[in-house]
Amino acid sequence: MVGQWRDCVRDTIRFLLGDEERAIRGLSPTRTVLEWLRGEARACGTKEGCAEGDCGACTVVLGEPDGAGMRWQAVNACILFLPALDGRQLLTVEHLRGPDGALHPVQQAMVAQHGSQCGFCTPGFVMSLFALYHAGTAPDRRAANEALAGNLCRCTGYRPILDAAREACTGVPADRFAAGAADIAGRLRALASDEPLEIEAEEGRFLAPRTLEQLVAAVQTYPDATILAGGTDVGLWVTKLHKALPTVIAVERVAEFAGIEERGGVLAIGAGATYEDALPAIERHWPDFARMVRRIGSRQIRNRGTVGGNVANASPIGDTPPALLALGATLVLRAGAAQRRLPAEAFFLGYRKTAMAAGEFLEGIEIPLPVAGDRFAIYKVSKRFEQDISAVCGAFHLRLRAGNVEEIRIGFGGMAAVPKRATATEALLTGRPWTRASIETAMEVVESEFNPLTDMRASADYRRLVAKNLLLRFWLETTEPSGTKVRLPEWEDAA
Repeated sequence: MVGQWRDCVRDTIRFLLGDEERAIRGLSPTRTVLEWLRGEARACGTKEGCAEGDCGACTVVLGEPDGAGMRWQAVNACILFLPALDGRQLLTVEHLRGPDGALHPVQQAMVAQHGSQCGFCTPGFVMSLFALYHAGTAPDRRAANEALAGNLCRCTGYRPILDAAREACTGVPADRFAAGAADIAGRLRALASDEPLEIEAEEGRFLAPRTLEQLVAAVQTYPDATILAGGTDVGLWVTKLHKALPTVIAVERVAEFAGIEERGGVLAIGAGATYEDALPAIERHWPDFARMVRRIGSRQIRNRGTVGGNVANASPIGDTPPALLALGATLVLRAGAAQRRLPAEAFFLGYRKTAMAAGEFLEGIEIPLPVAGDRFAIYKVSKRFEQDISAVCGAFHLRLRAGNVEEIRIGFGGMAAVPKRATATEALLTGRPWTRASIETAMEVVESEFNPLTDMRASADYRRLVAKNLLLRFWLETTEPSGTKVRLPEWEDAA
């Protein structure tokens, strides 16, 4: 298997920088795109603000073929490793002006609406606007808010920038990029290769398989490798913790890894599927889950981050595991040709420790589809409403029969060293009437069955109080007459 892998690899990253074909070899495979742009490429319009994917100053656009045309997505260059460029087009603010120096429509709208002062954040805003311009729909205020939520401005304020978005993004892109999309897509397809990528440098080794078979071979060859999906967490290991990653195996080019389909009564999400790609299917069945996914991170983060990565990193404050616990999800693990399935609650063994054996990896997630009458809600409590790490995240899935609890599953994040079900609370409620009296008894059990930490996000007492009050909130929202929900309005509904 080692020989088979090594006999078919290539060691050069090939991509388009604007319209110009580039080939990179010999650089550190965990060098970020931002570092390369401002260093070797001397494209200094892209700025570094936070180096962790929060501020948006480093926003660039990645393009790849989509049918006969192109799909352009805004991403954070500060936590994006160079090999992610392979087979794609990279656009920065330098590429937007026309051959005659004319501004792009989104740049012109920023000027007309006075959307820039010091200019430090402006290139990132412009690139997010460029991606929105090519989204194919005219954004309302909510859509514009969401598209720009990952970009911070300290000078101008957001009103003129949102006005620029509404002025420029009409839903019908009419720039030279739209006109040349078929040509760029053809050039990228010509660059594409079925050969996996393997980069060896003094700083480490980077493998990018193209098929599931190649991924299995890579993991068997390097069972201790870091598995990389979107890099929205692993990227911070490099930029913030300065960790060395001796061997990285990237899964984003494995097509079988990114599938999303309904089959056999489940929604099957490949471990490499991004949040943005999985969002429509999640929203179709669990709108509350989708609202929470939008709070996990900005559009830039959701374009890269994956549901599978959020599970496999085993963080106790990851926001998707509580939902998966409550919904009864099954995790599909693979080692070589062998698959095994685990209930989500059996996957998390301890702080950042999972049930995966050496040489095994997460292949997919299967979530049972809802049946008529199911009630589901998830609540994220954090200091900031959007794009913040949870103090507590609680998910609740309820099935009633004749007013009694037939089944209830409750998942919490931030309440233990692992994402964890409130099994004692579930047992107490099962078979009981869904009444305030039952809930008040259960609230005391919730408070006693967890022993959370006190840390910078919240005290242990606060977490216990929040957890039991979330159960009460869920009861209120499932029993109050329609129109009297206690749910606070979402940020994107604000005018």
